[in-house]
Amino acid sequence: MGPHPAVAAIRLAVRRVLHDVLTEYDRHTDNTGRAEFAEAGAGRQRATLPERPDTPLVLVACSGGADSMALASALAFESRKLAVRAGGITVDHNLQPGSALRAAEVVTRLGAMDLDPVEAVSVHVGRDGGPEAAARDARYAALDAAAERHGAAAVLLGHTRDDQAETVLLGLARGSGIRSLSGMAAASGPAGRYRRPFLQLDRQTARKACLVQSLPVWDDPHNIDPAYTRSRLRHEGLPALEKALGKGVVEALARTAQLSRDDADALDTWAAEADRSVRDAAGQLECAKLHVLPTAVRRRVLRRALIEAGAPAGSLFARHIEEVDRLITGWRGQRAINLPGRVEAQRQGGRLVIRQSCSASG
Repeated sequence: MGPHPAVAAIRLAVRRVLHDVLTEYDRHTDNTGRAEFAEAGAGRQRATLPERPDTPLVLVACSGGADSMALASALAFESRKLAVRAGGITVDHNLQPGSALRAAEVVTRLGAMDLDPVEAVSVHVGRDGGPEAAARDARYAALDAAAERHGAAAVLLGHTRDDQAETVLLGLARGSGIRSLSGMAAASGPAGRYRRPFLQLDRQTARKACLVQSLPVWDDPHNIDPAYTRSRLRHEGLPALEKALGKGVVEALARTAQLSRDDADALDTWAAEADRSVRDAAGQLECAKLHVLPTAVRRRVLRRALIEAGAPAGSLFARHIEEVDRLITGWRGQRAINLPGRVEAQRQGGRLVIRQSCSASG
């Protein structure tokens, strides 16, 4: 008899990602015979795989919750069948009493799965952007550092389809455009370091996989604390939507994320190509050429130019882009516009001049 359907689903999702990692690893390394080695490793226990310095390391980011424990178990199982080394990282945010003890317990559980290396990383969570954003920034900084330290080819994250739906709704509430509605990418970060195998699986599948495998899980009390926006959305907002609109809201939102990502990627590609055609010989943006571009493309060109001039992407909002866009489409002799990162945008002689400014940013 094969594995429980929930277990089979999580393993298949992880297997597909590991095959992608191996394919990309092959592409970037000079390994003759690597395919033969990968095939030779299939079906063997990991302990019997020959030691090879060119075997990629894949880490799982594990909080001890059901999603990441299911992910860790699937990685441990699939890595024994492929030419992949598997390890785990847990991040202690130091936000709750006993967090260090829980992190140590997660390390023990990951070690029991024969993952290696395994470590707990302690971080300090600041206040910038609110508690949820600050915790996320601290966590990703720690994961980036761990990946660099261990030379990992990829870091697996346990975000599910439910997490994706929540992310889309949060983006919709912010009114920040189609890129925000595209949610989380299956691969993101430096060189696609972060991989999310479970974006097509629901949260209950991961929890069921833990249950049938007798994997202990920790339910973070922050996930049910109404002080946190995502928690309110999860326990109040989405259930209310499903009550009003019927079942299938989560699946529809996740589908919206993928469609939005496809559209946003296409528009970004168009904008990158258009950028070259709207500049003069000196590299200055020509207002007349910008004006004839579709609005979505033009504003992407402007955003790219502002970021290249030093405006922080995270501080550059739609209202900033709209103000700069009016220098193109609603020119009435406006003065220069001050932007985040001490960047200034000004229309001069039919050109849009974007540069660093000594004046205060707005």
